[in-house]
Amino acid sequence: MIENRPLLTVLTHAVLILGVAAVCFPVWMALVGSTHPGERLSQDPLPLWFGTRGYETYSELLGQGLSDAGGVSVGRMLMNSAIMAVGITIGKIAVSLIAAYAIVFFRFPGRMVCFWLIFITLMLPVEVRILPTFDVAARLDLLNSYQGLILPLIASATATFLFRQVFLTIPDELVEAAKIDGAGPMRFFWDILLPVSRTNIAALTIILFIYGWNQYLWPLLITTDAQFTTVVMGIQRMVNSGEALPVWHQIMGTAVLALLPPVLIVLAMQKLFVKGLIEQEK
Repeated sequence: MIENRPLLTVLTHAVLILGVAAVCFPVWMALVGSTHPGERLSQDPLPLWFGTRGYETYSELLGQGLSDAGGVSVGRMLMNSAIMAVGITIGKIAVSLIAAYAIVFFRFPGRMVCFWLIFITLMLPVEVRILPTFDVAARLDLLNSYQGLILPLIASATATFLFRQVFLTIPDELVEAAKIDGAGPMRFFWDILLPVSRTNIAALTIILFIYGWNQYLWPLLITTDAQFTTVVMGIQRMVNSGEALPVWHQIMGTAVLALLPPVLIVLAMQKLFVKGLIEQEK
């Protein structure tokens, strides 16, 4: 039996409120800073409440090219990041599903060797393989293109491993029943495996979308054309503005806009996300 201790309850809630405040305070400051003139954010004390330039700031960011970001508007950066994140998410899930399906349900020489070779790539940090990947992308003429931003990043050992573990829970009786009903490999994949994997797909969608959205090093290497600048690259270029003072209200506004798509994805899919992490459907 758990005793009701009012003092412990108050203390617990106080700790939680302090934790939420510590996490949310930088976001609050970015939102407030985007509504003030840039020079105001270089003065003491920093403003803690909204100013009057919010509409002007976000209109400039979404509609006009920014000199600190190569003349590209934040709207274009958000579109580039969205295309890259969605492409990486779909590509990783599709490739991982097919790879796990082949490893679990097909018998061919070297099947487990292929799986362990995929799994071993988890031990290699991105920085180790990024130069060979760039060389291959350059030889295939993928520089300064959406294909170059997406295709080299669509392999995922983690997703392949997770889908393999889900497929291993499929009873042999279900596989045999599908064969007796005349279901071929593709029908078995579409009608049985995909429905069973939907919660895991939802959980991975959130994780992989945020992974693709936050990419910085790979887009920095693969693109030299400012029209392919992602929002993360744009924020970095706006901060490192050389000898000129950073335009802080634009930087804060861009950071706020960059937060919105991942937050919306998490809010829209949070129930499936939690279900995919704690449940295994059979």
